[in-house]
Amino acid sequence: MMNFKHEIVLLLAAIGFFVVSAFLYSYPTYQEGFANLGFDYQGYAFSLVGFGTLLMVAASISFMRRNKTLTVGSR
Repeated sequence: MMNFKHEIVLLLAAIGFFVVSAFLYSYPTYQEGFANLGFDYQGYAFSLVGFGTLLMVAASISFMRRNKTLTVGSR
């Protein structure tokens, strides 16, 4: 079971992964006047979204377990 600080760090990391993946997904893959020199970053974007989702789910489950334990213990 994680403490509150670890849960917040996981949620902030998940948000960071979502922001970076949005940037990578929308990044242009070509430049005018040149041959197609860009790279396709959409695969990386989907991977980061998946990893961010896993972090968010882990933090949410930890928070729910800790909250349930605090609620049951206070009765």
